[in-house]
Amino acid sequence: MTLRAFVTGTTGFVGANLARLLLEEGYAVRALVRPHSDLHNLQNLDVEIVKGDLNDRDLYQKILGCQVLFHVAAHYSLWQSDRDALYHNNVLGTRNVLTAARQADIERTVYTSSVAAIGVGEPGKVVDETHQSSLEELVGHYKKSKYLAEQEAKKAVKQGQDIVIVNPSTPIGPWDIKPTPTGDIILRFLRRQMPFYLETGLNIIDVRDVARGHLLALEKGKIGERYILGNQNLSLKELLDQLADITGLSAPQKSVPEWLPLSLAWIDERILAPLGKPPSIPLDGVRMSHQPMYYDASKAVRELGLPQTPIQTALKDAVNWFVAQKYVEVAYK
Repeated sequence: MTLRAFVTGTTGFVGANLARLLLEEGYAVRALVRPHSDLHNLQNLDVEIVKGDLNDRDLYQKILGCQVLFHVAAHYSLWQSDRDALYHNNVLGTRNVLTAARQADIERTVYTSSVAAIGVGEPGKVVDETHQSSLEELVGHYKKSKYLAEQEAKKAVKQGQDIVIVNPSTPIGPWDIKPTPTGDIILRFLRRQMPFYLETGLNIIDVRDVARGHLLALEKGKIGERYILGNQNLSLKELLDQLADITGLSAPQKSVPEWLPLSLAWIDERILAPLGKPPSIPLDGVRMSHQPMYYDASKAVRELGLPQTPIQTALKDAVNWFVAQKYVEVAYK
């Protein structure tokens, strides 16, 4: 029997790659999309589209007939003005999706959390799934909302639901339609809009490995466990140097002191935004970059078989996708 998967977030970056993988693996896909969503990432895909919202009271009726569920959708924003939307979609939305899954007799749910919910350790320390920063230590409402949403998943597990939690780090690759903050870094590099860089670091992974990690979690994950879906820890400078190697464009050579973007972001959000000027630098984003966000994904590699595609391959494919989609026109080697 063909398994039918209900998937939220398919119009986004990770969800679009997951939908493609599920179709390749023979799953039937039913995708929940908001009424006015951009469906570009679903063009020419054989998916059943249902219109709705994470907080719909009748959501379970849209899930009926599916055997498994991937809850990928989340509201991502580092703007402090989006606080209410973050908690409404990420926390209450997750609670409602999991309740609907139970009502619809879903056999297993894979919930997409984030390393943001785990937090960071001491400066420069690499942490794994056993680490947990307190809610107060998490920087910004996005991280806090993802932490609280993960607690909703853990509560549902205690109530008897079969749920596996995955915590992607920083994915890169094709179908980054929005784009994500990391995709924006790639674009600004290609557009020659990065004369300086911040001293920070990230754990990077090919988005297609993240998609595969979701499917592996469905197949092999342990109920209630969380798995970091990550690969390589890189400083931002190392990431930009790899982009330089791929494109032949020069990487910025000088870092900018943290106080400068912090001051600009504070003025942007606290003074200019209330006066009607759209902010350009999120204060929480600058505060997050104060400490490298390094993670150890060996548990997912060991227990799930999470692939570890070379980061240069993912970067090259991300660049090629942005060029093909005309986000940027650039000639490189």
